Amino acid sequence: MSLTIILIKGYVRGMNTSRALIFSLATAVALSGCATTVTPSETATPAPAPSAPTGPAGPSLTIVVTTTVLGSVVKDIATCAVGDDFEVTVLMPIGVDPHDFQASSAQVAQMMAADLVVTNGLGLEEGLLAAIDTVAADGGNVMEIGPLIEPLPFDSSEGDDHAGEDDHAGEDDHAGEDDHAHAGGFDPHFWFDMDRMATAATLIGIQLDAAGGSGYSACGLAVAAEIDQANSAIETILDSVPVTSRVLVTDHDALSYFAKRYDYRIVGVVVPGWSTLGAPNSRELANLVSVIQQKNVTVIFGNTAFAPDLLEALAAEAGRGVGVVPLYIGSIGGPGSGAETYRDMMTTNAERIAEALGS
Repeated sequence: MSLTIILIKGYVRGMNTSRALIFSLATAVALSGCATTVTPSETATPAPAPSAPTGPAGPSLTIVVTTTVLGSVVKDIATCAVGDDFEVTVLMPIGVDPHDFQASSAQVAQMMAADLVVTNGLGLEEGLLAAIDTVAADGGNVMEIGPLIEPLPFDSSEGDDHAGEDDHAGEDDHAGEDDHAHAGGFDPHFWFDMDRMATAATLIGIQLDAAGGSGYSACGLAVAAEIDQANSAIETILDSVPVTSRVLVTDHDALSYFAKRYDYRIVGVVVPGWSTLGAPNSRELANLVSVIQQKNVTVIFGNTAFAPDLLEALAAEAGRGVGVVPLYIGSIGGPGSGAETYRDMMTTNAERIAEALGS
């Protein structure tokens, strides 16, 4: 058991590792505490959910999480491990753009005092980077999830039409990005691949035990299995869309993991690059309208965090009845939204995409 904890600590602050090693270590930890195993999420059939511990395993840890998406998963793990007696603070309010959020001095103090700080990483929390670096430099226990789950490089041609294809008729299928987009690095929006999020839940559980808890590893596996089960239902929803209709135009480049995992194509984005903090110029917008018309795009997918004015103007310019459909991109939804948890958010997004594209 002590060897496993030493290895898992090596994952913190950006050390990458293979999925095989992740699941091997996770299984070893689970077997040391209860009789349960885990199947890698690439397999066709999700593994049955491991039995969660009965009653609080304790001790309760003080955990700080940056985004509401990760916060939902961490709260599920903590609830499983210690019941209602958990201390999980999510820095970002529901509905806030994670690219633009900045922490208060009180929140930085919370991060410093936490047993574990869970961050998305890969530059997503643009307004928090200095604070996170300060906490880590001062000895805080910071776990960056993004580098641990085989993130997609921006120059990857696996996920969608980033690299271009022969049927583009001379147009870049990521119209609206131009030269200032994707200047290197990795895409931080990994939660749109539920396989990767299941891996994240497993790793978080292990790291919480390494931070002084107990029972969190088994609960991380249990939550990972629940994510896999939800993913199976979401696959069914998304598979109902005809292959020729699986074409996406989005407000910014956040759905590459989604496109790769569920066999969809991104043919254009409104805001250049993966961050919402960019701004398109008139030429990029004109190119995007042209792509929408040429490829018979019927809907632009927006972001519930922003007013749809620009997207609606683009849809009107493109004509042909192009609509705008909001998705939950960087945050879960509030009460009554149908997206109150990570799994609900992904299900609601899948239902909206399938309905909009003509299931």
